[in-house]
Amino acid sequence: MAAGTDAHSVQSVDRAARILSLLREQPSLTISAIARELGVHRSTALRLLVTLESHDLVEQESARGAYRLGFGLLRMANAVTGRIDLTRDAQSCCAVAAAELNETVNVAILDQHAAVTITQTEGERMVGVARQYVGQRGPLHATSTGKILLAHADPAEQRLILNAPLEAFTSSTITDPALLADELEIVLDRGWASAVTEWEEGINALAVPVHGPEGAVVAALSTTAPAFRLPESSFAEHIQVLRQAADQLEAKLGVVSTGVAGR
Repeated sequence: MAAGTDAHSVQSVDRAARILSLLREQPSLTISAIARELGVHRSTALRLLVTLESHDLVEQESARGAYRLGFGLLRMANAVTGRIDLTRDAQSCCAVAAAELNETVNVAILDQHAAVTITQTEGERMVGVARQYVGQRGPLHATSTGKILLAHADPAEQRLILNAPLEAFTSSTITDPALLADELEIVLDRGWASAVTEWEEGINALAVPVHGPEGAVVAALSTTAPAFRLPESSFAEHIQVLRQAADQLEAKLGVVSTGVAGR
């Protein structure tokens, strides 16, 4: 087995990744040089390079010439940079909202059928929400951020969640697909989502959408607190603060304000 692989790796994928690493370290390499580095036959290296070239991940410098990294990698890097920028910009907005509400505020994105917290600022109250942390994966049907992200997700993602068993975390968790579908319609209509003791007993949460420059929802901004500090009677006040923070984040992301409520 080639160096750097293990029993669980896919050999061709491992070799392709090693080619990209080689071209990062040495900007231009011939097929023969790459084959030597990988310890494979020249024809094997060529097949890998042709596949990478078809996805714009590598390119030839000239006909029958050496290979270098392709612009397809730049497009991928831009996507990653966008996430990094979102996390950086979201942190300052979370801090402002958390200071005003004196409660935990976080931003989550949709990732592999879950709401994943990418940044968070904790409030200064003595009794906090221990369950929340950066990297936390929350269920889409039982969290406020999850409902926002699912309501704005593509139909395929919605069908996947609605057709799968909905786990009950508390007695208030929505486990009926029809009721969840109705809830998502409400979220879209009013522009915010709530989770009233649905993921954890005694904990409430509110979330609003964050739009990207092209109009799509790229994240959800939320606050989470014990139900006695975040009763339903206070939802309107908290939503206003969250919406202001989301507007600030959207401005940082390059979104031009429309002046429309819920945007």
